[in-house]
Amino acid sequence: MRTTVIQMAPGASAPENMEHARALVTAAVSADKPDLVILPEMWSCLGGTREMKFAAAETLPAPGATGQAGPLYRFLSGMARELGIILHGGSIGERHGDRLLNTTLLFDATGQERARYRKIHLFDMTTPGGEGYRESNTYEPGSDIVTVPLSADLTAGLAICYDIRFPALFHALRARGANVLLVPAAFTVETGLAHWETLLRARAIETQCWMVACGTTGTHLDENGQKRRTYGHSMIIDPWGTIVAQVSDGPGWSTARLERGVVDSIRERMPVMSHHRLSIHTP
Repeated sequence: MRTTVIQMAPGASAPENMEHARALVTAAVSADKPDLVILPEMWSCLGGTREMKFAAAETLPAPGATGQAGPLYRFLSGMARELGIILHGGSIGERHGDRLLNTTLLFDATGQERARYRKIHLFDMTTPGGEGYRESNTYEPGSDIVTVPLSADLTAGLAICYDIRFPALFHALRARGANVLLVPAAFTVETGLAHWETLLRARAIETQCWMVACGTTGTHLDENGQKRRTYGHSMIIDPWGTIVAQVSDGPGWSTARLERGVVDSIRERMPVMSHHRLSIHTP
């Protein structure tokens, strides 16, 4: 399956971000002819005030009830249908009462929604450089572990950004049949330089899955008007941990072919899941 990661430099304006996304996805599909395209985390509204985040977010329809859909949902569904691709919509803000959910939507080539995942682990931390982040001020966590068939022989496990630091989630995705991991992100430059590649390669190696990780890049403003930078370096990694495609710092894309045979060969030669001896329980 030919797979393309789309790297964007979004701001807080959803209409402008949709135009940028459309241009990048259309160019990538024309050039590389992918079957699957993945957008980054919060590509529709990155940064801005709480009010701006809510204004850009949507109440999502029940799967199949597209008549109730908002502009972002219609945009993703329509692009998938028009371009004849499986489109992983990175993540967008989903309204949930007085809070938001950080939500992934995946559409098939007919524009039908096939999967919905809400980010489980929220990014609340202060970096060593002193930058503070508190995602839980605006968002609430999801709880469901989600896998979705991409083809007859490839099944995706869904996660978002900070989830990558929690290997138990990825072991659960592998146990539910995943052989591809799709991870949109908006990693900070500081944490990206230190951990992005290391964490992605580790999750690919330990689960023996293809890792498709798509990040934002560039500078945006937070709710206090402070400049924040995200790391980019979107990449595709094979189940042995080898980087097979990568975008650098700016907007763009990169494409690689995901093959089930690579997964099967590695898992047959090193059946790590059958070698587990410890089960860790959190009280």
